[in-house]
Parts: sequence; structure tokens; C-alpha cells
Amino acid sequence: MQQKTSYGSAKARLRQVFVAVGLFSAFVNILMLTGPMFMLQVYDRVLSSGSLQTLIGLFVIVVLLFAFLGFFDFLRTRILSRAAFRLDQDISHQVYGLWIKAGSGQIKILGRPLNDLAVVRGFLSSPAILGFFDLPWVPFYLLIIALVHPWLGILAIAGAVVVGVIAYVNQLTTKDPLARAMAMDATETSFVEQSHLQADTILPLGMGKSVEGFWAEMHRKGLAVGQVGNDRGEGFSTSSKAFRLLLQSAILAMGGYLAVMQEISAGMIVAASIITGRALAPIDQVIGQWKSVVRAREANRRLDQAFAKVPAAEAQEVDLPAPQGKVSVRNVTKYPLGSEHNADAKPILSNVSFELPAGSSVGIIGPSASGKTTLAKLLVGGWQPDQGSVRLDGASLTQWDQEKLGRYIGYLPQRLDLLSGSIRDNIARFDPDAKDEDVIAAAEKAFAHEMIVGLPDGYMTKVGYSELPLSGGQVQRIGLARALYGAPKLIVLDEPNSNLDTQGDEALGQAIKTISASGSTIIVIAHRPSAIAAVDNLILLQSGQIADFGPKDVVLKRMMQVASPVTQNEKAKVS
Repeated sequence: MQQKTSYGSAKARLRQVFVAVGLFSAFVNILMLTGPMFMLQVYDRVLSSGSLQTLIGLFVIVVLLFAFLGFFDFLRTRILSRAAFRLDQDISHQVYGLWIKAGSGQIKILGRPLNDLAVVRGFLSSPAILGFFDLPWVPFYLLIIALVHPWLGILAIAGAVVVGVIAYVNQLTTKDPLARAMAMDATETSFVEQSHLQADTILPLGMGKSVEGFWAEMHRKGLAVGQVGNDRGEGFSTSSKAFRLLLQSAILAMGGYLAVMQEISAGMIVAASIITGRALAPIDQVIGQWKSVVRAREANRRLDQAFAKVPAAEAQEVDLPAPQGKVSVRNVTKYPLGSEHNADAKPILSNVSFELPAGSSVGIIGPSASGKTTLAKLLVGGWQPDQGSVRLDGASLTQWDQEKLGRYIGYLPQRLDLLSGSIRDNIARFDPDAKDEDVIAAAEKAFAHEMIVGLPDGYMTKVGYSELPLSGGQVQRIGLARALYGAPKLIVLDEPNSNLDTQGDEALGQAIKTISASGSTIIVIAHRPSAIAAVDNLILLQSGQIADFGPKDVVLKRMMQVASPVTQNEKAKVS
């Protein structure tokens, strides 16, 4: 039995809401008979008797009944609106967490879950869903028409069958085009966002027109596919409306015939026609809103799939004591993301093992694609190994609550983008309880304090879209300060000097020495030698495996010895 996800549980809590809405829908649909019944009484009783008192009395009753109708309709609409709001409040933070995990590569999901949640929320508070609550009352109205006269009932039922067939064919013919259009729209949105973020590269390389043309073609194809679904849906929608009007006229015609034959009264003619229109109105409403129905259905399906990828909640983690910084990597193997079903996939890291005592400083070097960045993500818990384990003070990283673990880990990724907010917010990791002295202490350790206070608004300088642009070196030093915030016990720096100048390089070396002296374990991944100048040990990665590990000077000496014969041979060939 598949375990219910948190999204499934949130939807299950809506059942009571739907029961209440269904109850109010019953009142609404019964009270919808007020108009036809009033006309029936006016035609058959008031006009025949000429009694104004009867007309006034009937009208007062009608006013009261319509007041109740409006009140019950308002209640069901308000309940659905509040239910949509509550659904968002219940799971929006988890949906955002899914998006963050997808961005880190921990899970792979389709679409954008926050957008999907907005679509589901919008559907729950839209008129489209009310049509589904009114659909069960179609037989009720048809039964009333049949009670007026069997021939009218047969005609109304036949018309309802035709409209139902139109709705079913509409669903069949628009399902695939609308689903494909939504998938293409998600791809286009992703491309637009990527091109926006990379505009400073696209324009200097003269790629603007080419990228614009590529997007235009993508946009055209998406619109074309969506238009196919829209055209079909619009055709069925207008056909349904036209047929409903024709059916009402047919009911009037048959009612007139029956009235002439003195089998029904004149009032029954009008009442039957109005009730027929009301009986088929929910079907028209669903057909007319079918595009939003499909969008909500697809969004709901994607959310179900996304939440299904999240492991079931285990028993609450034990609150482990603060670690000292001992790192153990045991037989770690990691395959490329998305290669789970590929038997021929080659691992990025293969059977990697090493131990680092608390307070040690280690550099990790190696050629490109040797697995350095992957190892960094595994060390900080951003990714999980496919085999083996990464442990901090003897406990695997999965035993920790990720939020608590983050307090003891500092991480400077290879690719760094600051979040929209102030520099203080970014350094403090957006902790609302962060103290100014801790933020400044982290900046001072990263030798970024003077640079920050030199900005127009200092630590409150805004960064992000349309704000003050910072250089790559400034962003990297702020990122280093964020990594050092809170004096973490394990610090992993991936290419920390890739954007630094000579002065920044020197500051980085001093920062690494300061960190090591404080007792934290620091791991530096780098290509440039200056980044590993301050570390004591060195790991050499080659083709996803540890080729050498030991004191820095010893490892470098062995590397020179291996490279020396090659160099001499090359010199001999040249001479």
C-alpha cells in the first residue's frame, strides 16, 4: 500500500469542505426552482384569478427564497476560497522545499511546483469547480420536467445525452493538445529565465538575435499546439450552448403543442423551458471552463509525482550533540543524476574513502571531471551517495536534521549567486534571529568587512535583481563570509579563489589559516595553487578515485616525481 504524502493528506483534509459545499449546493439547486415555480404560479394562478394579493404574496416569498439562494451560493464560494487558502498554507513551504531540492539535484521533478500549487489553488476558488458540484443535480431537474409531462421528460433527457456526448468528446479531443501545450509552456518559461540570467553573456557574444529566434520558434510551436486544443474546446463549447438554446426552444414548441392539446397548462410551458436550461447549465459551465480543468488536473498530477519522490517521514531524528568536525568518507560511490535506470552508467566517484580528524585542513585537487565538486556536495549533505556513507563525528549525515546540520557546516559552492535581499541577510543565511556581531565576525574572518562597509549602504546594501551590481570577487567574499557564519565545524570551499585578485587571494589564505587555528575542519577544492597554500594535507582525485592522499608536501613531491619522466621525455622529443 502506497503511503500517503503530505500533499495527499492536505487534499484529504478537504473532504469535509467538499461535503459542506455539496450540502450548500443542494440548497442552491433546489432554490434555483424558485424562478420557474414563480412563473408557473403567475401564469396559472394570478393571471387566471386576477388577484393582486396573490401576486404580492408570491413575490414576497420569491424575494425571501432568492435571498437564501444568494446566501447559500455565497457560503459555498467563500468556503472553497478559504479551503484553497488553507491548502496553500498547509503545503506551500513544503512545495518550496521541493523546488530547492530539485535545484540542488537531490530530486528530479517536472514543471514548477509553486506554479502548479497556484493553479490548483486558483481552480479550487474558481467558478469552474462549482459546475462539478452542480452536475449531480442534472437528473433532479430532468425528473421534474418528466413529472410535468413524460414527452417533455423524454425530450429533455435526449438533449442531456447529446450535451453529455459533446462534453465527453471535448474531453477526449482536447486532453492531449492542452497537456502538450502546458509542458511546452513550462519549457519555454525555463528557457526565458535562463536567457535572462545569462544576458551578460548572450549580448557580448552576439547571440541576442539567435536566442530570440530560438525562443520565438519555441513560443510559436507552443501557441500552435495550445491553439489546437483551444479551437476544439471553443467549438464544443459554442456547440453545447447553441444546442442548449435549441433544446429550450424545442421544449417550448412541444409544450405549446401539449398545451393546445390541453395536456399541460401555459405556465408549465415556460417553467419546463427554464428548468431545461438550468439542467444543462452545469455541463455548459464545465465545457466552457475545460481548459482550466485540464490545467488544474495536470498541475495536481505533477504535485502528486513530486511529493512521491520525497522519502516518507521517518521517526524524528535524535538531537545529536554538536560535532567536533571529524569527517569519515566510507566507500562512497556516486552516479550521475538521472542514471538510476542505466546499467551502463559510469560513476562520477567510485569507492572513495578517507578519514579527516577534527581541526584538519585538506586540499582536494585533480583534473576537470575528476569528481571534486560532486565530492564537495556529498560532504555537505547536498547530495546523498548511491553507495557508502559520509559521516560527521561518526554519525551519517542522514541521521541529522538538515536544518540543524546546516548550523555546523559552512559551504562555498563553485557557482555562487546571492539571493535578493541585503548583504547582511545573505551572510546570516536569512536567519531572522541573527545577531549583528555574529554577521560582522563572519565577514571579518573572510576579510570582507572593509569591502562591505565601503559599499553605499554597508551591510544593508541590497543585492539581487535590479540592485547594485557586485563584482565576482565581491560576491565570492560575501559567500565566504556566509560559509563562516556561526563558526561551523566543517567548512567546504569549492574553488574559493576563482574570482579573486591577488589581494583577495592573500586574504583567502589568511582566512583559511584563521579557520584552521579555530579548530574547524576545512576542505578546500581548487585548481589554483594559492588556494591550497594554507592547508596541511592533500587529496588527489583522478577519474573519480583517490590517486593519492597524505601530507601536502609529500603528495606534491610524489606528483612531481610522476610528472618528471614525462617532462624529460617531452624535452627529448623536442630536441
